[in-house]
Amino acid sequence: MTQTRTLKTVLLGLTIALGLVAQSKTAHADATETLTVAGGCFWCVEADFEKVRGVKEVVSGFTGGDVEDPTYKQVVRGGTGHVEAVQITFVPAQVSADTLLAMFFRSIDPTDAGGQFCDRGQTYTTAIFAGPGQTAAAEKAKADAQAALGQPIVTPIRTAGAFYPADSYHQDYYKQDKVILTRFGPKSKAKAYKAYRDACGRDARVKELWGSAAPFAGS
Repeated sequence: MTQTRTLKTVLLGLTIALGLVAQSKTAHADATETLTVAGGCFWCVEADFEKVRGVKEVVSGFTGGDVEDPTYKQVVRGGTGHVEAVQITFVPAQVSADTLLAMFFRSIDPTDAGGQFCDRGQTYTTAIFAGPGQTAAAEKAKADAQAALGQPIVTPIRTAGAFYPADSYHQDYYKQDKVILTRFGPKSKAKAYKAYRDACGRDARVKELWGSAAPFAGS
């Protein structure tokens, strides 16, 4: 009887231990990190990275400046120090920060210090806002991109600070069906976004720079 009771206790202990290990593995597999980057128009960067397997969410917003909770109009008018940026939430077990950083450089023109494509000015300049433990990876990705491109890269690596999400009008802009009046005529936001992206020359320039290494151009 005592041996049976002892065996049951041991088996129960093993079951609990295995359960805790399984929970730990599941928690690790589901763990997320964030990466903040600026690549010109945040609609475009959001649309690109939401296609990546392992990315759970991409939020358009503003960072890098000294004005708390800025509005879109304040930022694009200038003087806030903020740039249009996105915050990427991803699962490292499915896609690494290294991979995302490599893709980021190959989705922009990192040789342009004056903006991106048709969007000019400080608001649309590129940057990586490195969080804890991300600086070395960002520096390596920049060095690798510069070696691959064979041109000086001007995209700075800055320390991550407060990130302010843009209002809902700007989130998932590229796939909204709401019809708006644009310079191209009445269009859904999704079609207006596509017309803007084509007219701005983003994909054409990225293809010119990166060729087949461009992960999103034309997608």
